[in-house]
Amino acid sequence: MSTTEESPPKPISLRHRFLSPQTAISFVVLGGLVALLLTRFDVAWSETWSLMRDMNPVWYVAAVLVHYTTFISRGARWRMLLRNAAHKAGEPFVDRHSLYYGRVILMSWFANSVTFFRMGDAYRAYVYSNDAKSSFPRAAGTVLADRLIDLSVVGTLMGVGLMILLVGGQIEPPLILILIAGGLLGLIVIGLVGMLIARRLVVLIFPQKLADLYHRFHEGTMGSFGALHWVFGLGLLGWLSEVGRLFCVIQALGVPISLGLVVFTPMANGLLSAIPLTPGGLGIVETGVSGLLQLELTVELAVAVALVDRTISYLSIIVTGGVMFAIRQIRGDYAAANH
Repeated sequence: MSTTEESPPKPISLRHRFLSPQTAISFVVLGGLVALLLTRFDVAWSETWSLMRDMNPVWYVAAVLVHYTTFISRGARWRMLLRNAAHKAGEPFVDRHSLYYGRVILMSWFANSVTFFRMGDAYRAYVYSNDAKSSFPRAAGTVLADRLIDLSVVGTLMGVGLMILLVGGQIEPPLILILIAGGLLGLIVIGLVGMLIARRLVVLIFPQKLADLYHRFHEGTMGSFGALHWVFGLGLLGWLSEVGRLFCVIQALGVPISLGLVVFTPMANGLLSAIPLTPGGLGIVETGVSGLLQLELTVELAVAVALVDRTISYLSIIVTGGVMFAIRQIRGDYAAANH
């Protein structure tokens, strides 16, 4: 490791993370969005709750189990990206237990679910760089690469779902989502070209220390792109877990939905949850997904599917990821107190 490597940023205490003014503001905003959802939509809520109460618990448990398999494939993919970046930089790869990477991603999803601006992505880079005693900017670069690959997989699966819907001829998907799906790959290419250009400019514009930080970030991003067939395949498995989750939720509620919409909807969910206006896209995802499902379902059925799905993709992440996060913080505080 280079002697100029910077130390990872210092961790923020558990108390400061959850008692900060920003967190309080976020939950006020969320309360307003939930109130809007409950009062502004013409929904027979008694029918929606009845559908949710009568769902098949076996299929619901299957949905939960299928959902959490995403962390296995996503963890394996990030491990591969980190190894690619380390080898590209000519440094030894500090490997961890295979489940470690998925656990860190789960904690980052938890952080994204309770904070604005996808702070969990930065937290993921911090955790690895701190544990492996490696470069934080390079780790952050691998997280960016991971996100770019996610976008390419989402764009591909949205295209597949769109073709199934068009061939079936039963419904016409919203034009805005079609444009988003078509523009994803273009944005990825533009972003990568922009990074290549920026690498040359930062040396001329910024002080040497900042240029070095960007250089390591650039190394982490561009150096991650190796063995792309395996990387893309693992990303595909990760998103198919989310498709499988929705399929199981639909079976639990006993509602009929076409295959194309089953594939298309989780991709739209992924895009909406990436919007950093609310933690985890809360309020935005439920409204958008239920609106998309209304292409085939009544509003009550659509809302029931969206809410049950979010108990897994949002609420369960807060519980499981929060437990993992708290355990790590407690261990860190204990270790610090004994040094």
